[in-house]
Amino acid sequence: MKKVLLNADVGEGAGFDDQIMPYVSWCNVACGVHAGDDEEIKKTIDLAIQYNVKIGAHPSYPDRENFGRVSMKISQEDLINTLTDQILKVKKFTEEAGAKLHHVKPHGALYNDAVKNKGVAKAVVNSIQNIDKSLLIISPKDSVISYFYKDDFEIKYEVFADRKYNNDLTLVSRSEVGAMIENPEKVFDHVWKMISEEKVKTISGEEVDVFFDTICVHGDNPKSVEILKYIYKELIAKNYVLK
Repeated sequence: MKKVLLNADVGEGAGFDDQIMPYVSWCNVACGVHAGDDEEIKKTIDLAIQYNVKIGAHPSYPDRENFGRVSMKISQEDLINTLTDQILKVKKFTEEAGAKLHHVKPHGALYNDAVKNKGVAKAVVNSIQNIDKSLLIISPKDSVISYFYKDDFEIKYEVFADRKYNNDLTLVSRSEVGAMIENPEKVFDHVWKMISEEKVKTISGEEVDVFFDTICVHGDNPKSVEILKYIYKELIAKNYVLK
């Protein structure tokens, strides 16, 4: 049987993390900066432990107003410091709950910037080096992190179930119509093409090769629970293992 690792961004106050956890293998917990707070982090960690889900930190630019989805001009030192503090917080709460932090996945604009901006990527990597080099990093395949730091860290490559792609495999901006995919059947068609053909159909209709270890569904997608249930049901029917 083949295995598919589903992950989700959680702890962002969307209100249905308890319904998401049964369907994912890994979760990425907001660190209280772009969303959430200490109590939300602890509650989310407890849910992850209950459902045997691997726990990751989901750090962001310090920009709560824009939900961490806007690039920021911030000094290298300040960026490293805030990311270190965010990851350490989730790590501390995870260990207090009796579990172990598994990975780090940047959030929003930080994630996108770290794909192409070496300074941002270095800040992400340095913050993890400050804490624990054994932590996995979740990143797209053709990113600065994957090029320059693959010998220093274990990197797991990610694609998105509920987002449309540009031809260069960057994500279509959320400001554009059709950037998010909310219909569960259409999401599954998108996912199945990536799984079965290792290709993604871009916003312009091109088919581009993809390579990945894990597939993300955004926890703040209003249809995330429906999407995950549908993907789970369809892949189980195709003899895949998902947990």
